[in-house]
Amino acid sequence: MAIGGNPVFNGKNFRTAARGNNSAAYGSTALAGQTAMNQQQLEHLYNQPSAGPADTGRMTFDDVIVKTVATIGMVLVGAAVPVFLFPSLAPLLMIVGLIGGFVLGLVNSFKREPVPALILGYGFLEGLFLGGITMFLEAQFPNIAMQALIGTLSVFAVTLLLFKNGKVRATPKAMKIFMIMLIGYALFSLVNLGLMVFGVSDDPWGLRSADIPGTNIPFGLVIGVFAIGLAAFSLVIDFTMISEGVRNGAPRKYSWTAAFGLTVTLVWLYIEFLRLIAILRGSE
Repeated sequence: MAIGGNPVFNGKNFRTAARGNNSAAYGSTALAGQTAMNQQQLEHLYNQPSAGPADTGRMTFDDVIVKTVATIGMVLVGAAVPVFLFPSLAPLLMIVGLIGGFVLGLVNSFKREPVPALILGYGFLEGLFLGGITMFLEAQFPNIAMQALIGTLSVFAVTLLLFKNGKVRATPKAMKIFMIMLIGYALFSLVNLGLMVFGVSDDPWGLRSADIPGTNIPFGLVIGVFAIGLAAFSLVIDFTMISEGVRNGAPRKYSWTAAFGLTVTLVWLYIEFLRLIAILRGSE
């Protein structure tokens, strides 16, 4: 499972990659040998609208939407395997999905060129993991999957709305702060996992299950809200990269990179909501 690992494809890279596709889109329509072309045909040709991104093989918002839907669709297909097809194998499939999704997440993040098959494969493996863990938590906390899904979609919608209205932007300074916070959160998660694996903490969520000293508030509530905030800003980064790609005329193939980034972030966001809701309902 790769969290917050947004692929890096900035404006400079887009312009460099797009340079090879910036040959004249129209060409010379009145070739010397075409003397039979009459004036009416010429006027009709010149009055045609300029070629848009879809006509020149460049990235468009529609491309990103279609490819993101395809990748999320593979996540749903993967989730259906342990939930509906092989529920008895859910624990095993969850482990396969966790390890496989993590590996493919790293492979896709560091690849220079997007490979659709690997991105779709990542979606399927993440689906195996999400399906397994959702089944496990749903048995303990009924309707937790629906609650986590509503939370994920709500954060996505609000973040997109704020981004479209110019309220949030991934500025260089904000990116530095985000990276520092993300590294800190990753270190905490590794330490917490180590405490759980080696039996130092018997709580099901490790340090997250403990109450803040002097209160009845689970520490996991604070960490969970913090993590959801990080995931929300990761969406802002995704939206910024997509906007830059479309504006700079990135090749259409990078729509897959954008779809991968959005899928990674949405999976991360859903998992954080699952964990946060489980901690809250477990402390009731």
